[in-house]
Amino acid sequence: MQNYRKTSHTTYDCKYHIVWITKYRKKVMVGLVAQRVRELIRGICKEHEVEIISGHISKDHVHLFVSVPPYISVSKLVEYLKGKSSYKMLQENKQLSKEFWGRHLWARGYFVATSGNVTDEVIVEYIKNQDLDNKDEDFTIAE
Repeated sequence: MQNYRKTSHTTYDCKYHIVWITKYRKKVMVGLVAQRVRELIRGICKEHEVEIISGHISKDHVHLFVSVPPYISVSKLVEYLKGKSSYKMLQENKQLSKEFWGRHLWARGYFVATSGNVTDEVIVEYIKNQDLDNKDEDFTIAE
């Protein structure tokens, strides 16, 4: 087994590449603002047992490559990250709260892609070769 993570009843390797942007693509993630956003993201991830594999804060967007426990959905993780960081940043930085009126630092939506070592074809072939004696009890859709 490679770099699998474990909980009491689960062994997993769920990795996601997540990207989100500032509202209106404003280039405000520089200097102390970027440093504080980085600290907040690290804290939120630690709180939810999310391992940050890699990350980068650009002037108008954030890239994260994370390993997430299976009991946390990607949408819930992004909700935590964007919601808590936006709330804290707008509370702490009056200049940001003037520039991003309406309590929204981040734009709606995000990009997410999964990452793994196995291709779709390998998984399909693996499932196809399981228990060849009971071939008629699979989940393929009848044509």
